[in-house]
Amino acid sequence: MTASRLQLPVVDKEQRLIEIRREAEDRGRIDSRGIRPAGAPFPRASVETGYYGIPLLKRPSWTWEIPLYFFVGGAAGASAVIGAIASYTGADRRLVRHARWIAAAGSVLSPALLISDLGRPSRFLNMLRVFKAQSPMSVGVWTLLGFSGGSVAAAFAGSMRERYGESLPIRILENAGEAASLLFGLPFSNYTGVLIGATAIPAWNENAGELPIHFGMSGLAASVGLLELMGHRRSRALQMLGLGAAVFECWEGWRLESRKSSAPEPLQHGSSGGIIRAGGILSGPLPLALRSASMLSGGNSTALRKWAAISAIAGSLLTRIGWIHAGHVSAQDWREPLRIRE
Repeated sequence: MTASRLQLPVVDKEQRLIEIRREAEDRGRIDSRGIRPAGAPFPRASVETGYYGIPLLKRPSWTWEIPLYFFVGGAAGASAVIGAIASYTGADRRLVRHARWIAAAGSVLSPALLISDLGRPSRFLNMLRVFKAQSPMSVGVWTLLGFSGGSVAAAFAGSMRERYGESLPIRILENAGEAASLLFGLPFSNYTGVLIGATAIPAWNENAGELPIHFGMSGLAASVGLLELMGHRRSRALQMLGLGAAVFECWEGWRLESRKSSAPEPLQHGSSGGIIRAGGILSGPLPLALRSASMLSGGNSTALRKWAAISAIAGSLLTRIGWIHAGHVSAQDWREPLRIRE
């Protein structure tokens, strides 16, 4: 009798496993509860409670330094590209010089902001111990290193040439720095979109295909705005670049608003949605209208371009803040990874 009592639970468990298998074969899914040993420490995950009430996804630990780092890096990378192309095409040397200094300033601020978020300089240096092509963070850190060296060298050599005249060492340093800033500037302006898109955060992951170009165009708009505020409000090339960036940001805003899936909820509702909408308006429709009005007036309205520049810079910064905030909100919702998508 004792033996039968000991074997009875085993028989019940085997029968229960058979029932679960039949249910899976007949219905293609299992709705009933499985077997969980009594007193086992296995967490029960559900859309109501997560794991012991803890979200399934870890909330990003990033603080205010990271959205500012994203903004500075985007504007600096785009400025390096603008400066290099302007130099190669023989454009206004003042424009080249200002673009280089924006890139150089961003290359100094970017690692400072990143180190501030990491907490200790040693953590930043440890990221340089290896290079992992499959890791967006590793590629981004090495891109930052190459961009910083190139942009600072180009700005410094250009300043020395203007002050002391031409010389072979200065020319070599300037050309090498300009080439490096161009090579690393473009990926540096948009790699942060790849970085957050490669995570498991639903609001970021489901927009991984659009985030790099979205961040790149937003950085371009900020770079153009900074150059215009530095006195280049009669440059037709900058006007066209700013206009193109505004048109793209209008399209990006329409795309986000028109999506009806569950993941974009933080991008459309709550404080994160409000910040992203504000950033989109300041980056897209408003500068587009101001630049269009400036062109209709013969391109002589520098006041309109000034306000378009201010709007684009503010919109670029708010865009980064909004996306980071949306990621925090999305990670807090443990229901999203468990939700069955049709």
